[in-house]
Amino acid sequence: MRTVAVLGGGIGGLAASYYLCKSPQVTKVILLEAGSRVGGWLWSTRRSDGAVFEHGPRGIRPAGAVGRNTLNMVEDLGLAGEILPVTYSHDASKNRYLYVNKQLHRMPSGISGLIRTIPPFSRPLLFSIATEMFAKKSQREDESIHSFVSRRLGRELADIAVDSLCRGVFAGDCRKLSVRSCFPTLYEAEQRRGSLTLGMLLGSGTSKAVPPGPLSRRSEKESWAQWSLRRGLESLPESISDFLQQSRRVLLHRDTPVSHISPSARGWTIHVKDGSISADHVISALPAKALAAALPSSCQPLVQPLQDISCVTVAVVNLEYEGSVLPVQGFGHLVPSCEDPGLLGVVYDSVPFPQHNTPDGPTTRLTVMMGGAWFQEAFGTPASVTKEQLLERATEAMRCHLGVMAAPRWSWVSLQKDCIPQYTEGHFGRVDFMRRFVKKNSLSLSLIGSSYDGVSVNDVIFSARTAVEELLGSGL
Repeated sequence: MRTVAVLGGGIGGLAASYYLCKSPQVTKVILLEAGSRVGGWLWSTRRSDGAVFEHGPRGIRPAGAVGRNTLNMVEDLGLAGEILPVTYSHDASKNRYLYVNKQLHRMPSGISGLIRTIPPFSRPLLFSIATEMFAKKSQREDESIHSFVSRRLGRELADIAVDSLCRGVFAGDCRKLSVRSCFPTLYEAEQRRGSLTLGMLLGSGTSKAVPPGPLSRRSEKESWAQWSLRRGLESLPESISDFLQQSRRVLLHRDTPVSHISPSARGWTIHVKDGSISADHVISALPAKALAAALPSSCQPLVQPLQDISCVTVAVVNLEYEGSVLPVQGFGHLVPSCEDPGLLGVVYDSVPFPQHNTPDGPTTRLTVMMGGAWFQEAFGTPASVTKEQLLERATEAMRCHLGVMAAPRWSWVSLQKDCIPQYTEGHFGRVDFMRRFVKKNSLSLSLIGSSYDGVSVNDVIFSARTAVEELLGSGL
């Protein structure tokens, strides 16, 4: 393996290049990014007064094999001293809210939260858990998250809690999203144990083997629920980019969109605006539809399943207020679609990460997320909506939801177009078909990124590692 081309300079493409650099089998890596910056949706604004605002992911979970894997990378990159951990005992971990019937409701937690009826729910959660044990196992290969949860835990939890959760994680509609692909642990628990409760207690499958490094062991010892970095999460792709350039084995090309790729005797020819590049193997971290547009006619069977993986647009509005304006302390609140389709949720950024506040007096930082699967319904097309309209909608929500009557002292509106892939029913089968087609036709092509195996930062990084290990046949 002499040359590997990586398409896309988001966190997936950067991670793939990082893992390729770890192997002596690869002579050269060519990383192609269409835009002027790398890092994709990991995007932080650092103001001159020290305040940090996230326009994409703002916290990463350390749990599980994929969480350990990311922490091992962070440690290798020399970022351990930049970590901002949030423990499970922190208010941001214990207190999460739903906005239902024009009121904030703290999500039930602990034993009392299980045995008492806590609004907005009409019965104790323990009742749903007890009856779940006797629900019949589905014989279907896949179903929507709403259908799955309604069948096992009841319609109310599906309509309120799970609907809100899917809007917060995927900006998507739980009535269309796949339980098998979005929440594989729940699907496997039912398939292997016949019950979510038994699956959670006994385990429902084999876990991926990732040995914990010192930073990961520290996260377990200190009970981290999530973490960020002192200069924002964009520090992670920036550090990977620095690592790649110092390796002298990676050629990083910004402002270099890929028009199409074609097979060659050597592997692939990648066509860009100023010519072409030859590579033995291509790792695509492009969005599914972008890859579909670049494939040659010989790969036509891949085009339709790639095009079937749609994405949603999310408006992200960062707000900063003078003083402490929150009526509650917690991670934030989510809004079910029945309450307000256009408004997905609000993150109280100052609570988990006060280190990102300006040191010049007390302030409150909030992030309002809007649109997603309901963007068109709430705002029209992304091209027609203005930033002024989105800012007005966000500040009005803060008045209604949190009673914040003052105008923000600072704001930033980002329109993140097609930022979150939607794993609708049948997604698992589509991805399986594509990978079988690649293998059957001996294509020197790997598919990684948020379009396939999980939308979280951890999932995307781990998919890059998995692809490199499959390519080179060695552990990393």
